[in-house]
Amino acid sequence: MDIEMHYKELYNESINKISSNNYEIDNLIDSDKDNRLGITLLVRPSMEIKEQIQKFLKKIKIIEPDQYYYPNSDIHITVMSIISCYDGFDIAQIDVPKYIELIKKCLAGERDLNIRFRGITASPSGIMVQGFMENESLNNIREKLRKEFKKSDLEQSLDKRYSIQTAHATIMRFRSELKEPEQFSKILDENIDYDFGTFKIEKFELVYNDWYQRDQFVTKLWEATPRNIIA
Repeated sequence: MDIEMHYKELYNESINKISSNNYEIDNLIDSDKDNRLGITLLVRPSMEIKEQIQKFLKKIKIIEPDQYYYPNSDIHITVMSIISCYDGFDIAQIDVPKYIELIKKCLAGERDLNIRFRGITASPSGIMVQGFMENESLNNIREKLRKEFKKSDLEQSLDKRYSIQTAHATIMRFRSELKEPEQFSKILDENIDYDFGTFKIEKFELVYNDWYQRDQFVTKLWEATPRNIIA
């Protein structure tokens, strides 16, 4: 996959929808009845990167203050959605240590995991930072996870929503109707190549999470640095 072209096409399609008032407002963000939960293997950008993201988001907040903006604590890159969030999932239903052992096996031996956050893209439901991997290590891990989970009898939903191949991070979602859609689109166009910087993946986390990865609803199940992972 040509990742840069993928991001560009996604941006163009989404901006057209946003401009024609055809974007998707998420009505569950503020709902106390949203019980969608799952487990995810993820990584988080460095604090320096997060500060750049917040600097960028400030520009949008001036125009559209009522949208949903990710705080630093919630910004992440999904390595793999092990069990995609669904209503009624309970962590007590699964044997967590078995998941950890399988994941450790898939992570062992991978090093030099660097990601560059450069530019923004969009979807009909929000804004994302474009992530570019310097090598194939992250996708190698994803392929190992697909292979090992397929062989196991553990509950999983890998790739059921879509086959993840990028390293993007969602930073804003539409929670209400845009007040200034033209200005909103303009500021995105002006910052389409915003360089947030490059970071090295320092830690993998396996978490029990809600749909939005909100810190108050996330339970960390396991974490490890790449150099300390031994199968």
